[in-house]
Amino acid sequence: MLDRRTLLKTSASALIASPLVNVRAQEAVTLRFHTFMSPASDLWINGHLAWMKKIETESSGRIKFQAFPAMQLGGAPQQLFDQVRDGVVDVMWSLPGYTPGRFPKTEVFELPFFTFDGEGSSKAAWEFATSHAKDEFQGVHLLAFHTHSPGLFHTKGKLVKSAADLKGMKVRGATRKGTQLLAAIGATPVGMPLPQIPDALSKGVVDGVVLPWQVIPSVKVDELTTFHSAMADGFPGFYNSTQFMAMNSAKYNGLSRELRDVIDRNSGMGASAFLGKVIQDGDIPVRKRLSQDQKHTLHSLGKSETEEMIRLSAGIYDEWVKEMDRRGFDGSKLLSEARRLIEKYRKT
Repeated sequence: MLDRRTLLKTSASALIASPLVNVRAQEAVTLRFHTFMSPASDLWINGHLAWMKKIETESSGRIKFQAFPAMQLGGAPQQLFDQVRDGVVDVMWSLPGYTPGRFPKTEVFELPFFTFDGEGSSKAAWEFATSHAKDEFQGVHLLAFHTHSPGLFHTKGKLVKSAADLKGMKVRGATRKGTQLLAAIGATPVGMPLPQIPDALSKGVVDGVVLPWQVIPSVKVDELTTFHSAMADGFPGFYNSTQFMAMNSAKYNGLSRELRDVIDRNSGMGASAFLGKVIQDGDIPVRKRLSQDQKHTLHSLGKSETEEMIRLSAGIYDEWVKEMDRRGFDGSKLLSEARRLIEKYRKT
């Protein structure tokens, strides 16, 4: 039986320790990460999961993630931004281009023949988004805003050597600007989210797609197409898509200062460049594997054929500038600034 002195010491110790235990308990948080990306994709494995693991490690386990790829929590890819804004999920990754017209200023990075690489253009995209387009991300805490490496054609039935080869071909485009570009050079554009590609190729809904190398195995494009056509060396890529990762604002603001610092250290330009580089680096093994497979034909367009596509798509720039002007922005200034940033951070 405890004597009075021992009981008092035990009670005092409990009173002192309890607040510390409570503080530690309050600091622990589990964040639900939601995206449409396949769990087998390179970006999910080497990008998203690596990013989550780094935060868990740096927070000493006080931040944990529940990872939900392939829209496992329900909804459509187009709804991911609203899901994180409304607190249905805590963190999400998606493409602004899946909701056309909602992110008009940052759409400048989706203009045709605009970017040269994944890492450099991602740094440019982050600086542009946070300097000129903060209003487009109201209601969420933006973690990363990036691009992928240059996109190219992947087709079945016919090799694309020039714009003339696209006549009559149905080609999937990822974004509004992507579909406008395909139409401008003579293809029949078909817009759809990434997860719908395998079914569309299998059933003949589309004859080809435009994607960077890295992502094609995750949607079986390497199995469903045999021809792959890139732009001439030294030219910007055919197209690009902007991509972003965001956190629910209330969830972020509810973290302790220490845990917000962990998130901040793994956000911004560094995180944007990291994700862009993951895609860029992921291109190499896919391209090498297919180049060694006799079933596949890899082709680079000639200089004149690439220049012809650039000429045919030039009007898309004018349309975007006019649209920005109608919305009350200075379209020419925004375009000039985006171009300046591309050159500032260009790696190739």
